Amino acid sequence: MLFSLQNKTAIITGGASGIGLAISKLFASQGSNVHILELNYEEAKNEAVNINTKKARAFAYEVNIADQQKVKEVINSIAEENSIDILVNNAGIAHVGTVETTLEEDLDRIYSVNVKGSYNCIHACIPFMKEQNKGVILNISSIASTIGLPDRFAYSMSKGAVVGMTLSVAKDYVKQGIRCNCISPARVHTPFVDGFLEKNYPGSEKEMFEKLAATQPVGRMATPEEIAYLALYLCSDEASFITGCDYPIDGGFIKLNN
Repeated sequence: MLFSLQNKTAIITGGASGIGLAISKLFASQGSNVHILELNYEEAKNEAVNINTKKARAFAYEVNIADQQKVKEVINSIAEENSIDILVNNAGIAHVGTVETTLEEDLDRIYSVNVKGSYNCIHACIPFMKEQNKGVILNISSIASTIGLPDRFAYSMSKGAVVGMTLSVAKDYVKQGIRCNCISPARVHTPFVDGFLEKNYPGSEKEMFEKLAATQPVGRMATPEEIAYLALYLCSDEASFITGCDYPIDGGFIKLNN
């Protein structure tokens, strides 16, 4: 079977909703045992039950990825019984604001999850991947890392850091058989987007959704499943020659809007 993850262990942060949930489901369907790290344990537990199949199992953990000690405890516990084959750093949060309207606490909150959280998970997984001389790390960034989006100062900063982190890890560990790549989606229709619009554009959700969808030249937002398919390829053995790359998946946003 192409893109098989049979008998592989995948750790997916934010794996119980949106893009993360689509990745969790797809990886399990390809034979991977999926370990979901989520802030909302009940949500993670419910989704893990739904994902469990005859081919693979899913497990849920309550983890704030900004807490390094907790991240290490959970990943160490997983490593006691499994190899750590795949890490998908998907969990992230957003913020609306320019450099003037972004408060110090806003910046700290974005950094603690989007940057430090990804670092914490990589930091905890790398020793096990080095020991087995193989492993795949996939970070989820954003097109905001490479182009200017209005009112996204802190978010863009954090996602740029994720791309830089990807390149650094790929360079440092290529000789240890560890690959590290990055996906940078444009707008993806997830429950996060719906909640974001409801919070920031009350009463104008439909209008803003259509406006945001239209910014992609293909005329719509991506589905979480479309991002998951690219994640599957990059984490599979078929992509064994790929490392240190950032892949925009943006409906033509970057190249065709210029």
